[in-house]
Amino acid sequence: LLLVHKLSDNYNLYMNTFLTIAIIHFLAVASPGPDFAIVVKNGITQSRSSVLWTAFGVSLGILIHVGYSILGIGFIIAQSIVLFTIIKLIGAGYLLFIGWHSLTAKKGTTLADAFSDSENKCSAWQSIRQGFLCNALNPKATLFFLALFTQVIEPSTPLLVQLGFGIYMSFQTFVWFAFLGSALSLPIIRKQISTFHHWVERVMGAVLITLGIRVALAVRE
Repeated sequence: LLLVHKLSDNYNLYMNTFLTIAIIHFLAVASPGPDFAIVVKNGITQSRSSVLWTAFGVSLGILIHVGYSILGIGFIIAQSIVLFTIIKLIGAGYLLFIGWHSLTAKKGTTLADAFSDSENKCSAWQSIRQGFLCNALNPKATLFFLALFTQVIEPSTPLLVQLGFGIYMSFQTFVWFAFLGSALSLPIIRKQISTFHHWVERVMGAVLITLGIRVALAVRE
């Protein structure tokens, strides 16, 4: 009952915080980055269900950042050079790996040929794993959520409310990337890029490699 009264008394404060988080997080999610690149890559090379699983994986990664930010572990990671460097190098290595895989993908005559090739199809688990690791191992996301939970969300905010904010950000992430990936997987879009899809995939591979290098060179701000 005390918690209910507290939530009621601070409703306006929490609502203002929620709106701030919703805007800031959407701008961060919609901006080009590793998550954006992996969803675009899968959107033009995989099935619609695969790209939805990728978006789901990214949204699960968001929950990891939310979890350790609430527990205070995010602060420890950001302050520890060793931990930050380990996460940074693992994340960079993963981006370089999937980027190189896309950059060296074999060429098909048409998008239909490439799409029908079983070697190019990702299972639900593979798609989730790609999205999850891409987001969870991004050190920039660690710093973003640490700033969010220390500068935007008041430390006195009840745990239940903080969890609500986190779940919303995960849901917002899924909706955005599911929309983006689904749009790219539409037949009319696929038809437009069918003659040069291989080069699009190579470009996205190059983008992922570039992002991997940037992550590797990232410093704590």
